[in-house]
Amino acid sequence: MEANPINDWKSNIARNTINIVIVGKVGQGKSATGNNILGSEVFETKLYRSRVPCCCDIERIIRKDGRIINVIDTPGFNSFFSFEQISEGIIEGINLAKDGIHAVLMVFSLRSSFSIEEEAAIECMKSLFGDKIVDYMIIIFTNGDILESTQKSLKDFISLSPEPLRNIIQLCKNRVIVFDNTTNDMIKREEQVNELLSLVESVIVDNGGKSYSYKIFAELKAKERAAQLEAEERAAQLEAEERAAQREAERLSRLAAQDEKIRKLTEEINEERKKLEESKKRYAKCKKCFFL
Repeated sequence: MEANPINDWKSNIARNTINIVIVGKVGQGKSATGNNILGSEVFETKLYRSRVPCCCDIERIIRKDGRIINVIDTPGFNSFFSFEQISEGIIEGINLAKDGIHAVLMVFSLRSSFSIEEEAAIECMKSLFGDKIVDYMIIIFTNGDILESTQKSLKDFISLSPEPLRNIIQLCKNRVIVFDNTTNDMIKREEQVNELLSLVESVIVDNGGKSYSYKIFAELKAKERAAQLEAEERAAQLEAEERAAQREAERLSRLAAQDEKIRKLTEEINEERKKLEESKKRYAKCKKCFFL
């Protein structure tokens, strides 16, 4: 009988460590979401756009069921930061999880319009860690109180969202959750976290229990690059062989053309000789008749 990965995960849940990385634009509730997961104000929340990238930070909580949750807060996306600065920050954050990450939380706000920076966030992650990173992503919408005040559902919000945002959600296989980081209702806070951890567990199961790390990606990229170089070398070798074969074919073609020219000249000479012999014969015959 085959083992059920979900049952295996849940049966071993007490001794499992979950590593979560949070990424998102500045001011969208990224750090506040991390604080909500941890149950305390450990990450500094900023409502302004700093011109200096913040350092990554990692904090942990041991839950009642024994699970260790490591939460890594990364520098927020900001138009003041270059792609290289953002990349370095995210890589640093993921490297803080020595055993790799189990989930990436992409944070958006229900209060803000979807921006170009946020649209670029997914492509940034894919360029840094490969397409496989999408399998570890969960979308979190903060400011969930807006849905309650407007009496709208998340489905309503998504249906009215820009196409790029809907594409991102689809890319993450509709792993979406709403957080209200401002609520004082502790039961609601706990329910949000439990729902999120349930999504994280499903991500872990879907990925066969394997975490993802920049080191693994770097090794894969190195192998891909080696294979690419080998393929390029082989292609260059085949191209060189093809050029050599073409030159040989051209040489043989020239020789064949020369042979054909020689053959025609030989035929013409033979024809001229034949005509000359016939002419000699006619002359000899005429000479003989003359003397008779």
